[in-house]
Amino acid sequence: MSETPMLDELEKGPFPSFVTEIKKAGETKEAARDLLRLLERSYKDKKTHWKHGGIVAVKGYGGGVIGRYCDLPDEFPAVAHFHTVRINQPTSKFYTTKSLRAICDIWEKRGSGITNFHGSTGDFVLLGTFTEELQPLRDDLAELDPPFDIGGSGSDLRTPSACIGPARCEWACYDTLDVCYEMTKEYQMPLHRPMWPYKFKIKCSGCPNDCVAAKARSDFAIIGTWRDDIKIDQNEVKEYAKIMDIQAEVVDLCPTGCMSWDGSTLSIDNANCVRCMHCINKMPKALAPGDDRGATVLIGAKAPMLDGSTIGWVFLPFVKLERPYDELKETLDNLWEWWDEEGKFRERVGELIWRKGVREVLKVLDIEPSPYMVSSPRNNPFMFFDKSELIHSDYIKELERRGIKLKGEE
Repeated sequence: MSETPMLDELEKGPFPSFVTEIKKAGETKEAARDLLRLLERSYKDKKTHWKHGGIVAVKGYGGGVIGRYCDLPDEFPAVAHFHTVRINQPTSKFYTTKSLRAICDIWEKRGSGITNFHGSTGDFVLLGTFTEELQPLRDDLAELDPPFDIGGSGSDLRTPSACIGPARCEWACYDTLDVCYEMTKEYQMPLHRPMWPYKFKIKCSGCPNDCVAAKARSDFAIIGTWRDDIKIDQNEVKEYAKIMDIQAEVVDLCPTGCMSWDGSTLSIDNANCVRCMHCINKMPKALAPGDDRGATVLIGAKAPMLDGSTIGWVFLPFVKLERPYDELKETLDNLWEWWDEEGKFRERVGELIWRKGVREVLKVLDIEPSPYMVSSPRNNPFMFFDKSELIHSDYIKELERRGIKLKGEE
């Protein structure tokens, strides 16, 4: 009789099962076998048997290891400790088979042999090892050629990630690989040593298709864009007209109605284009992003936690991304300093912006307001000014004569 009858049910059906994969690991690893038995026990008891992990780390690091302990160590000794280690993945996840084999060999020696490639964190994750193996594991990784480092966890900068960018995508509007690599090298201290109210994520997408979901899943999303006209090859448009209904499949689906098609010529009102990429995706041989390329920076996206999920706000509508990316770094440094001073415990930077207001963060970042930053129109007609923002001194004197106090003068 099987030791895990309830888990066995998860192997039935047409889809791959994590249970099957862990059973494969269990052929050589006691930790994998105990992991399945512990999960079966949790299903039976209808409660988890993992305790709060606390803090475990390697020398000189404060993040990168997620502590996990079983509350039944005598019954399941091989998973009494089951710490997770995050590995800083190569930019855009370009591995060599040599490196992958080397990491897996180390993990077979130092841990459970179970891995998780690039889930919600983005990192290459090693699942399950004992506390005494953490430092030797880190040392083994550092001695590889090329060496690998530990990624981010806890209230620090999480491992920056990027789409495949210009390496293999013709729509990339900037070098996502270089920006991601530069951010990773520049911010080693906040990546390895938690020092903020909560976590912070940087993600780089080369175009508005946003293949790493940066605008919805990162505190600092760098989305490639262009500010000149979409390039059109009218001859290729005519070729597409032979195999598709351009009016129905492209023009009518434009979210701002900025396109028109008369049967022979496609026209675009680029001033009203919102760079949704639909037309380019449908007709890639006929349409392409413009030549004046850069990125839009959005701040404050996150998944549901305290105040629900949010999409990032536009704070830098367009920035030319050229080494050493000083504008990005200055914005990050100012944002982090303000967040560190004003943020509450476990408050993401987007939640702080909601609480303090976009107006305040614009002052902190020294950014001029722009219509691109408006997420929705005002729902009331009232406007408020600080005294320092009022230009006409005669108007101020008249208010004072009438006894009207300005905001901030209570």
